[in-house]
Amino acid sequence: MRPCKKLIIAFLTLTLSHVTLAVQPLDRVTVQINEGIVLESEIANMIKTVKANAQTAGQALPSDMALRTQVIERLIMTRLQLQMAERIGLHIGDLQLDQTIENIAKEQKMTPAMMRQKIETEGLSWNQYREQLREEITLGEIQRIQVQRRIQVSPQEINSLVKLIEEQGMQQVEYQIGHILIEVPSNPNSEQLESASKRANTVLKRLQDGSDFKQTAIASSAGPKALEGGIWDYMNINEMPTLFAELLTGAKTNDIIGPIRSGAGFHIIKVMDARGLQTKEVDEVRSRHILIKPSPILSEERAKAMLDKFVKQLRAGDADFAELARQYSEDPGSATKGGELGWADPSVYVPAFSQTLAALDINEISEPFRSSHGWHIVQLEEKRKTDATDKFNTNRAHQLIFRRKFNEELQNWLDEMRADAYIEVFDADFNRG
Repeated sequence: MRPCKKLIIAFLTLTLSHVTLAVQPLDRVTVQINEGIVLESEIANMIKTVKANAQTAGQALPSDMALRTQVIERLIMTRLQLQMAERIGLHIGDLQLDQTIENIAKEQKMTPAMMRQKIETEGLSWNQYREQLREEITLGEIQRIQVQRRIQVSPQEINSLVKLIEEQGMQQVEYQIGHILIEVPSNPNSEQLESASKRANTVLKRLQDGSDFKQTAIASSAGPKALEGGIWDYMNINEMPTLFAELLTGAKTNDIIGPIRSGAGFHIIKVMDARGLQTKEVDEVRSRHILIKPSPILSEERAKAMLDKFVKQLRAGDADFAELARQYSEDPGSATKGGELGWADPSVYVPAFSQTLAALDINEISEPFRSSHGWHIVQLEEKRKTDATDKFNTNRAHQLIFRRKFNEELQNWLDEMRADAYIEVFDADFNRG
């Protein structure tokens, strides 16, 4: 029996050793971000997506190492924002997600089923699409919540901008700019400053010698648009970050400006294009709503059920919208006015609200929907078109200033969050600070 036992043990040992050798690790942790992680598979998938998009657009990419560095940085910043959303209890539920998908489908003149078929034909699973969209909505909401409260726009700023536009016509030019940021650490020493300055001048020389700006930005920039080739969409100088506006005085297409030092590092700007301000007709809406906020006492289901009841009463003519708003709405700014929100560009509202408005006909009352504020019903009362190039009233001046400050404060918030985070990258190729 003993020789037999030894033979069995030897056989099992040999078999298990072969099994062990055959098993390959399917994934690994590449980055730790506070209490969260980024897996190697996430990095690989994002690199694959960026390469596919670049191929479709005919855009050259930098080396795989440079692209990997940018992708890791983007995933770090995304994960930090999602962690913040989780900490404050921000969650995009399935009901809100389904409504967003329905609105997107309507904008594309499709049903959700048609849209699902199209997405799956393009090689993306429906669940993957839903989760990507949920993440996009979450990022937009957490940025709005955290950054908006950092912004103040004074009446003096609005009046000054309206006067400036009227007197000097400064709204007549829009710029598309490319931006490269060579970052420096917080409280840098002289050696770190000198190193960053040298890198910035090296990048500048490459550009002056004819290197492709987008490819160089993807390889070198630490700016927020790095993976997009550093390109910002068309803006007039009143809505772009102050640093950009100051550098663009008298600039022409293809001018390269910099490096310019700021607290974040050294900036290089290229004027990709300049054009006369396009005539823009803005669709404004007049609407009213009722907001119910879930709480430990009032569950999500009960909040929605209240609004379901209101919708049935209103559509049957058994209740008055203004009276219900005054009695039940938890939006202090509009409740006393019967829920009235007045005329506004829908883009000023949170995405779930503006998307719901976009799907309504005049006088139609929406089904209950969830936004980051709570549960709403909204009625679209009127629509109108206004010429945004000729009429710079106080509301539009406020929007321009707000957008400029939002871009500036968003970057400040992201920088602060990254500086305060514990980040460890288990990747020898990653050299971002």
